[in-house]
Amino acid sequence: MANPAYDVTVIGGGPGGYVAAIRAAQLGLKVALVEREFVGGVCLNIGCIPTKSLIHNAEVANILTGEGKELGFSFDNLKLDYGAAHRRSRQVSERLVKGVQLLMRQNKIDVYQGTGTLRSANQVAVKAVADAPMVKGQPFDGTLDTKSVILATGHHPRSLPGMQPDGKRIITYREALGLTEAPRRLVVVGAGAIGMEFAYVFRSYGAEVTVIEMLPHVLPLEDDETAREVTRAFKRQGIKTLVNTRTEGIETTDAGVRVRVKDQGSNEEQTIEADMVLVAVGVAPNTQNIGLEAAGVQTDKRGFVVVDEYMRTNVKGVYAIGDITGKLLLAHVASAQGMVAAEHIAGHETRPIRDADYIFMPRCTYCKPQVASLGYTEAQAKEKGYEIKVGKFPFIANGKALGLNERDGFVKIIADAKYGEILGAHLVGPEVTELLPELALAHTWELTTEEIARTVHAHPTLSEVLMEAAHAVEGQAIHI
Repeated sequence: MANPAYDVTVIGGGPGGYVAAIRAAQLGLKVALVEREFVGGVCLNIGCIPTKSLIHNAEVANILTGEGKELGFSFDNLKLDYGAAHRRSRQVSERLVKGVQLLMRQNKIDVYQGTGTLRSANQVAVKAVADAPMVKGQPFDGTLDTKSVILATGHHPRSLPGMQPDGKRIITYREALGLTEAPRRLVVVGAGAIGMEFAYVFRSYGAEVTVIEMLPHVLPLEDDETAREVTRAFKRQGIKTLVNTRTEGIETTDAGVRVRVKDQGSNEEQTIEADMVLVAVGVAPNTQNIGLEAAGVQTDKRGFVVVDEYMRTNVKGVYAIGDITGKLLLAHVASAQGMVAAEHIAGHETRPIRDADYIFMPRCTYCKPQVASLGYTEAQAKEKGYEIKVGKFPFIANGKALGLNERDGFVKIIADAKYGEILGAHLVGPEVTELLPELALAHTWELTTEEIARTVHAHPTLSEVLMEAAHAVEGQAIHI
């Protein structure tokens, strides 16, 4: 019996893989998708989506317990039920996953429930996985013949020596999302987006939280002024942050954990006791045991698959997208890469993504205050040789922000002094993740800060801060 044959086979059903599959099907290709655990990947199931649901619950909890008196609310017997928040997060996730499953059927994409491995550039071996309810594909043991392959296998949490997760006392984001009760005391190792978001959520439900970061400031990939604003806000919320601090070791006990840390400046050591430790020190690509060696696919020194601007690997017909490329490990970047790969395979006009484009992709962190950015920091722009102008405007001078009882944060725009084009944008404050697309669009189409400033923004809105920051680039902000 002949093997099933396809124009393109996608290995991995996350936000890169399923988007690539849909786009390829739209362009008339016969498509197979191989997924071992859940369609929608980490993002929809155990990442972006359920955490944002929990964060909304945390925001409401903070209003009821912290801001309530200022807003005129009071309660005698307020109860915060983290279990209910967890259940809602799973409902939100499952609804979206079912939507993706429906999209697979509507686009006539054959979904194979199993583990995919490259045998060659034109064959994918599939090992069936029987119990995968979030895939709802056909269990299949065998080989798929294919003209092209898109590798979209994603990532797994990275651990460090002495911090190997046990799933109970030492956990990753995956186990954190499975908790039905907030821990009483939590240590978070790593102050990137994942660590900071969970710190905010669990503190909102009463946990004592300490965040440890070995680099000089929290959110180490963000602008340092932005990081300072978040640190101040976390301090007011009762979250302790230890920066420039190395985690020396973690000891599990009957009662919880002991975390030994060392200040890298003073060399002073201390031990922090907690119920559990969340290790959020980054992720590693899922490139092991997927047949890269058999097909001859090249990886770099870090283990990421090497691709060009069309997501092509060094092997003809084999493409790679998403976290395994190591370009920028974000769901929306994976989706954008998936579109490019599918369109290039189909011979359709596309917009390639070059290495220089990735720094201008949107970056978001959903703690409170939110953080959003794209492009260079001031220091990076100067290192690149640009002559820059900087405009900054605070939310405390914005009527809508004050009406929302939101005073923290600002918008900072870094522009090229000669042409006025945006080189970087750094936002911290209320709903700034929703404000960033205007600046991303402006950068993409080479709009100047003057053009943003002269675009009429509705009043009262948070977006007026973008307009004012654009005016501020020329020293002409109106309301400060």
